[in-house]
Amino acid sequence: MSQMEEDKESAAALDIALVGILKSSKSLRAKVPWYYAPAFLLLWVALFFAVVVPLFNRLPESVTIAQESQKPNEFVAERAQLLLLSFDSIGPKVVGSIANEERTVRFLLDEVENVRAAMRADLYELEVDVQQSSGAYMHWNMVNMYQGVQNVVVKLSTRRSASESYLLLNSHFDSKPGSPGSGDDGTMVIVMLEVLRQMAISEHPFEHPIVFLFNGAEENPLQASHGFITQHKWAKNCKALINLEVAGSGGRDLLFQGGPNHPWLMRYYKDNAKHPFATTMAEEIFQAGILPSDTDFRIFRDYGQVPGLDMAQISNGYVYHTEFDNFAAVPRASLQSSGENALALVRAFANASEMYDTEAHSQGKSVFFDFLGLFFVVYSATTGIILNCCIAAVSLLLVCISLWRMARVSELSLCQISLLFAIILGLHVLGVLLSVGLPLLIAVLFDAGDGSLTYFTHTWLMIGLYICPAIIGLSLPTTLYYSWRKNLKISHAYHLHMSLHAHCVVLALIAIILSAVSLRTPYLCMISILFYSAALLVNLLSRLHDRGYYWVLITQVFQLIPFFYFCYLFHMFLVIFIPMMGRNGSSINPDLLVALLCTLGTFFAMGFVSPLINMFRWSKFIMVGLGIVTFIFSMIAISDAGFPYRPKTSVMRVNFLHVRRIFYEYDGSVSLNDSGYYFDFQDRRLNYPLEYTSVDLTGLTSIKEHCNTELMCGVPCFNHRWCKARATGNWLAREQEVIIPGNSSLLLLSKTLLPTGNTMRYEFELSGPPHMGLFIEPQAGVTVEDWSFIRNPLDEPEKYTRPYQIFFSYGKDNSPLRFHIDFAFPAGNVDVPIFQLGVAWHYLSYDYERDVAGMQFIADFPDFVHVMEWPTLYKRYIY
Repeated sequence: MSQMEEDKESAAALDIALVGILKSSKSLRAKVPWYYAPAFLLLWVALFFAVVVPLFNRLPESVTIAQESQKPNEFVAERAQLLLLSFDSIGPKVVGSIANEERTVRFLLDEVENVRAAMRADLYELEVDVQQSSGAYMHWNMVNMYQGVQNVVVKLSTRRSASESYLLLNSHFDSKPGSPGSGDDGTMVIVMLEVLRQMAISEHPFEHPIVFLFNGAEENPLQASHGFITQHKWAKNCKALINLEVAGSGGRDLLFQGGPNHPWLMRYYKDNAKHPFATTMAEEIFQAGILPSDTDFRIFRDYGQVPGLDMAQISNGYVYHTEFDNFAAVPRASLQSSGENALALVRAFANASEMYDTEAHSQGKSVFFDFLGLFFVVYSATTGIILNCCIAAVSLLLVCISLWRMARVSELSLCQISLLFAIILGLHVLGVLLSVGLPLLIAVLFDAGDGSLTYFTHTWLMIGLYICPAIIGLSLPTTLYYSWRKNLKISHAYHLHMSLHAHCVVLALIAIILSAVSLRTPYLCMISILFYSAALLVNLLSRLHDRGYYWVLITQVFQLIPFFYFCYLFHMFLVIFIPMMGRNGSSINPDLLVALLCTLGTFFAMGFVSPLINMFRWSKFIMVGLGIVTFIFSMIAISDAGFPYRPKTSVMRVNFLHVRRIFYEYDGSVSLNDSGYYFDFQDRRLNYPLEYTSVDLTGLTSIKEHCNTELMCGVPCFNHRWCKARATGNWLAREQEVIIPGNSSLLLLSKTLLPTGNTMRYEFELSGPPHMGLFIEPQAGVTVEDWSFIRNPLDEPEKYTRPYQIFFSYGKDNSPLRFHIDFAFPAGNVDVPIFQLGVAWHYLSYDYERDVAGMQFIADFPDFVHVMEWPTLYKRYIY
């Protein structure tokens, strides 16, 4: 008898023996005692806190100045921290302020000269240029116009280098009103200074010149980067970019955008980043416009076609754009982490051969991600599609083999097994829908009771509010099915295995469908089914597949890696998004997004774990226990612990303007002359948390009713975000007239009927503070034929809506703005109203004093509130 025949007989004998065991042994049908279930679930919670959280928060040991001689060519965090202290002491750095345009520029120039003094002058050349630029571009629905904004631009090059391809390294030194900006973006400004120093004193010359762009108008928004990339003499030579941002204060820097279509950049990141932290999912989310943020990366990409990497520190987003974004909030270790990454990447790109012709290496998008910060994975999007589909197909094949195996060793036929699996698959799909629906339902209920953002400070509340309901929803249909229907012809272990197979099938189908529409995020499905398929293959080959619950051990061991990764990934998204929900506006319920993130995290991290609840006796009562946990957490959430805000650490954001309004009619008469506070509340709770506090908001009214009758609802909304949400704004009248702290002027220089006979040209001169706004609304039947601004809104009326918004700011150059507008009107009488013009003069910086009443109003706000405010003069004219 051949060996093959002997193996077949042995396998047949083993199959017969297994059938006999499954038929006769009650032990393989018995469930695990119920009291092990809490320990089973708590084990995964413990793994999250013991493994994922420490690795997520891990930062390198800082290098001190005393250690520099022992650690040459390394980033020195202590020196960077000392520079950050000096940067912080300058205070808020609003565009047009003395702090931004003079003190910070002088600080940067002094530090660059310190680098020059330490530089290896025999190896390197250092050039410095303080650029003042003027220009305009469209930012959403707004003409974003700037004049005399400043950049401090430094070029470091090797003397022997003949390369005309430059690496661009960018950060910004301006800040929001009231914020020192030590995190955003002072951290990266200081990182760049230390990187510049290390490159300038290195004994290892580099191939390509490096341009260090310290841009002075990012918060305005994004004006200085536009001025550099469209006008600076070095801009056309910049072939690759590293953009350094901060979305909080401290922590590691997340690579959330790359390219586009330059996968070689990701390969360099993989080979050189000291502390990899990145995910394709973040890139796709950011580029979908879900986040209420934008970076200079978009400007360099769209106006300069410069590919690059966009990185930002993401921890402690609560202090972002507040007074608490200061020196004390920036850990030295986070400076070391960002500095080591930036320095290593700069050294790599400055010697990259691809820099000579970056377009030749434009070869599509990449799939990229790091695993717990331990290593980085990158491959092409095409490879990703192949991997997703192939692994999905293999997993489906293995599921089919498993079902066939169950039929061989049970009393059911393959057809019966398939029917049973189809039922379980349907129940699992229902469970997936419930796992989404239950957390979203809780989010809706809390919002209906004015209880959104309860997790804002106490993030652990999400475990009970959203994660437990997601687990309940995912497991409930199969739990009820197994409890009500007893099938003694097939072991409970097989039933349970089919529940996991059902999750595998759902993931495989999702991977195939999303890959077919060219998304790269399905790599998450690929990771999940890869490890499940590997475990299933081991179980099939070892015959543990047919030995009761023994397969569970192998499956769960293989689930450790995806569990760690998915917890790490979605923990990162929650760290990013939860603070953002405090500044995402009031129009959208933020709990829906947080609940959805918790659901997705549960689906991926616990999808092959939660069905095992049915392995224990009394599984229905385990569901009840999870429900009780949700109830307890809900009760905590509606107590004082659920109040979202805390002083200094997680504040409520309130934006308001001290407004003096004057409305002029066509005949020059004044129809309105009043003062008040115009509020743009930043989160879903609006003004309700301020009730019964020391601030008096009696008389606060919505401005929505005025939106149909008044230009821009009758208020001087600031930038495109304020104007987009103006209908949700509020007005609080005040008796004392707001004292405007600076000069302002709008002069009508001329009104000329053009030769066409039906076009009137109005020429104006506008002067005032560094931030001003124009709102232009032609009367019915009148159109804007031409003007001195960029023509995009006129040439694309289907894209840009009226009223037209012109945002104008300046840095050093405060010369008046002259502009003209040509209005075409029906033939006939020209002595009728042609258009409405609203003009807003915004006095943002603390170079302008607030009046006594305004200062008292600010002081009345409770300590859990951060206010961003400034005086504004608003005049509306009818011409």
